[in-house]
Amino acid sequence: MAQVAVIRDEIPIPEGIEVTIQDEIVIKGSKGELKRKFKSRNIKISQDDNKIILEAPFPKKRDKAMLGTIKSHLNNMITGLTDGFTYQMKIVYAHFPMTVKVANSKVTIENFLGERHPRSAKILGDTKVQVKGDEVTVLGINKEDVGQTMANIEQATKIKGRDPRVFQDGIYLISKEG
Repeated sequence: MAQVAVIRDEIPIPEGIEVTIQDEIVIKGSKGELKRKFKSRNIKISQDDNKIILEAPFPKKRDKAMLGTIKSHLNNMITGLTDGFTYQMKIVYAHFPMTVKVANSKVTIENFLGERHPRSAKILGDTKVQVKGDEVTVLGINKEDVGQTMANIEQATKIKGRDPRVFQDGIYLISKEG
């Protein structure tokens, strides 16, 4: 089996997005700025006109996988700065009406299943959380921060030690955009 000399992949840079490649990659857009550092010896990242070029000379299986991963991360950064990421969640309760509040970098859930002590979930990075009635909206430009914040909220209302067919209370993801 012959080994390929160089694998090359390109990512187009849309209008209004600025890319700077040095030790770390800095991408600026109308919604803000994202920085990311990639640790991969064999993958070279460069910029030409209005595209980002990823190259892997004499790639092994791990290099090919890493090239795809880096490409996905860069695409997510560009998408976040152009459109942003929005996750819609729904507050569901059958037994005790729960109260959800956002303060500083925490989401506080009170009266979950009648518990006296409030549960809390951490908000990561520049992610914004909005609560309107029984809808919770999680939005931001960094896909990882938005997704992890949503997961933190969902995990904070996870029920243990009770029958899940009867106790379906919680905050659940209903849709995601971006």
